Amino acid sequence: MWQWLAERRRRRQRRRLHERYLALLAAARDLQRNGDIVAFAAKTAEAEAVAQELDALGGAGEPARGRSR
Repeated sequence: MWQWLAERRRRRQRRRLHERYLALLAAARDLQRNGDIVAFAAKTAEAEAVAQELDALGGAGEPARGRSR
């Protein structure tokens, strides 16, 4: 009966993680363009950790990697 609520919660969690992943990649890109390679590597590693969380959630929704919309 409450299955729709659980699915909605999972969708929202996936969406938030995907948005965080995209924001981290954008921040990493900016760091790389500014020449801070060490910070770029750290930010990219953080983004990959978020991508792994997204992959662990699985199911339908936006892919962790690839084009956005």
